[in-house]
Amino acid sequence: MTVAHLMTRALRYGAIVAVAVAVVAGTIGWFTSGLPGLLGGLFGAALSAVFLGLTAVSILVAGRVTRGDATNPVFFAIVLGVWVLKFVVFVVAAILIRAWDAVDPVVFFWAVIAAVVGTLGGDVVAMARTRVPYVSDVQLPGDPARGHSIP
Repeated sequence: MTVAHLMTRALRYGAIVAVAVAVVAGTIGWFTSGLPGLLGGLFGAALSAVFLGLTAVSILVAGRVTRGDATNPVFFAIVLGVWVLKFVVFVVAAILIRAWDAVDPVVFFWAVIAAVVGTLGGDVVAMARTRVPYVSDVQLPGDPARGHSIP
């Protein structure tokens, strides 16, 4: 299985978690503070889902740009650059939501925390269920599939 399959599986699990967090946090927010709580739960789940998607996309794009060479500094530059972008966007979003009276910031905060913990769990499950070889392009002596024979 390739890294693309792993990222697809992680995205699928992350989407399931984001929808679950949106429903649960939105419902709890609705009952605790009305419409602002509902919006806080929905925005928290949505922001987390976008960030999950950006992480997976950055890894896939970095893999294509470097032709699968994860030791290439460009790979790390792309992934780290997207990480910094996500950090800046999150800080700006948190400041804007804190100042916006239509959204309950406490429900937003807990929705983001729940979504992050849930997607980390989803990533662990995706990684545990995916068979990715440790070494991919090794030519062993005596491997008839690669045209080698033992001398």
